[in-house]
Amino acid sequence: MQGKRIVLGVTGGIAAFKAAALCSKLTQSGARVRVVMTRSATEFVTPLTFQALSQHEVTTEVFDEPNPEVIAHIDLADHADLVVIAPATAHTIAKLAYGLADDMLSSLMLATRAEVLIAPAMNVHMYAHPTVQQNMATLKKRGYAFVEPGEGQLACGYVGKGRMAEPEEIMQAIATMFKRTRDLTGCRMLVTAGPTVEALDPVRFFSNRSSGKMGYAIAEQAAKRGADVVLVSGPTHLAPPADVTVVPVTSAEDMYREVRARFPDQDVVIKAAAVADYRPATYSEHKLKKQDGELTVKFARTPDILAELGRTKEGQLLVGFAAETNDVATHAQDKLKRKNLDLIVANDVSKPGVGFATDTNAVSIYNAGGLVTSLPVMSKAAIADALLDEVRDMLDG
Repeated sequence: MQGKRIVLGVTGGIAAFKAAALCSKLTQSGARVRVVMTRSATEFVTPLTFQALSQHEVTTEVFDEPNPEVIAHIDLADHADLVVIAPATAHTIAKLAYGLADDMLSSLMLATRAEVLIAPAMNVHMYAHPTVQQNMATLKKRGYAFVEPGEGQLACGYVGKGRMAEPEEIMQAIATMFKRTRDLTGCRMLVTAGPTVEALDPVRFFSNRSSGKMGYAIAEQAAKRGADVVLVSGPTHLAPPADVTVVPVTSAEDMYREVRARFPDQDVVIKAAAVADYRPATYSEHKLKKQDGELTVKFARTPDILAELGRTKEGQLLVGFAAETNDVATHAQDKLKRKNLDLIVANDVSKPGVGFATDTNAVSIYNAGGLVTSLPVMSKAAIADALLDEVRDMLDG
């Protein structure tokens, strides 16, 4: 981060004290930090604190114009290589989504062309509110990056998701953003994500715990690195990544059909979806009624998409995933060989913070020669970038 110009926006929440630690870490890493505080933020931490930590004057008011040669919010907007808003309150996120500009921070956000990283912090129920989620989805579509809040005891007394990510995690996300280049420009990539849903009747279905977060993170990071990305996604509640073509599917058969049709035109396919291995052998056109005794459901195999791609590939780089609960390395390397993969990403989903529905993951990546790298628990965006580094190296090779 040496010499990188970062504008740190601090808004009015108790997590502002964490922003002071973040400011200190950024400065110590060699970044040139300029801090902008909302009026509410100054009720929690004084501007003098950030001035001492950043070694620069702190801006709080939109009409503060200490230098007559420049307009302050435009100068700050042009100054930034990256804008980080930490903490970001629900109010600030809403202003950004609707393009309001009633203070220094929101004004410079309309003027900057820099990348933006947002670290939300708020009450668990506020974070889960549909309006807040919609506003964040809007910003993600515009290309803003987010560091997901953590779960735990909140200042309001509730326990849940809403606590601002720790400064170390935000530093990791910032480092990843600066490291990223357009090194996948021209690469045609297909990513699959999410679960599949296999219907039993018009009401009931069989599925799995996949949230789609890993596949969506891969698609998003690949697009930011210049790839032309198609995301074939099972049902999820996630916002579509910016600059990605999303193809929604429901069942394993649907996903098989869409992936097979697009496979010949791809350079890379990354199969992160959790595709059902079995589906109900028969589908009832009407809801099955409750009866006395047991119900037996006969299952039939679904198409093995990954094996089919491995059998028919003609120069494409094929990456699979293996979610395991035991003997991870053995099962992953066996799957890589059986399905003729170039890389496989394996994780132990029985461990905390790993696998389905979490914002973090920990994986080991294997090729035909064995273990390539092991990654500790980190954000799925960081895992995605590390995987894409391996993909880039193999494409270059």
